[in-house]
Amino acid sequence: MVSGSALSAAAKQAEQLRKDGNIYFKKDRFGAAIDAYTEAITLCPNVPVYWTNRALCHRRRNDWLKVEEDCRRAIQLDYSSVKAHYMLGLALLQKQKLDEGVKELQKALDLGRGANPKGYMVDEIWQELAKAKYMLWEHASSKRSWELQSLKEACEAALREKHFLDDSQPEGFLDEAGISHMKQLEVLRQVFRKAGEADIPGEVPDYLCCKITLDIFRDPVITPSGVTYERAVILDHLQKVGKFDPITREPLDQSQLVPNLAMKEAVQAYLDKHGWAYKLD
Repeated sequence: MVSGSALSAAAKQAEQLRKDGNIYFKKDRFGAAIDAYTEAITLCPNVPVYWTNRALCHRRRNDWLKVEEDCRRAIQLDYSSVKAHYMLGLALLQKQKLDEGVKELQKALDLGRGANPKGYMVDEIWQELAKAKYMLWEHASSKRSWELQSLKEACEAALREKHFLDDSQPEGFLDEAGISHMKQLEVLRQVFRKAGEADIPGEVPDYLCCKITLDIFRDPVITPSGVTYERAVILDHLQKVGKFDPITREPLDQSQLVPNLAMKEAVQAYLDKHGWAYKLD
């Protein structure tokens, strides 16, 4: 049985190794950092930050298999680890497991917003999530486009065949059949144009965009004045400019901001239908 003093000594040594690893990491000495974190893990294997720190080194080396392994272990120890879910999501994307990767990035984003909505990681995670969701949309859009084109060509061929059969009718019916055929072709083309509209990039409606950044909302909050802003942007305004609503000029404190869940649902519904809107400029 290990004594309490021995455990305490091991924990102190492991923590020093973590600090050493951090110094090596800042100097881009990733091999030395990995060695230090590995020693810390050997001494105290149940500390999740040692695993995520080592995973970050593997990420810098593009060793995504080891990133995945370390992040999964960190999540077992601490399911609320933002960094673990984030880097696991990136590792899964590298393996072209887009759906699984998006799920992990979304989890990281939700956890990050709860812990520090203004933190740099929240914006970084959202950008990676947006890129991944745009990739998913691209794949799905290409598939839909091909399927629609194939179906359109089959329908046009069927109409041409019908028109050919109609041409075998007595002479008095030919003009009427030709006019009917042209009308049917035009209706068919309109139907397929309408079916493909959702996949054609356009402009995001103004009501779904922040009045300051003019970008589509990610984490909308509403003020007592009824104006909705992007959370990180309005928090930055309150901190750097002043405690007032930038639109109405009414006094405003951070504690008065309330998540605009209706707007968040509207944005998500729009993105689900128009995946091209995930594309970042």
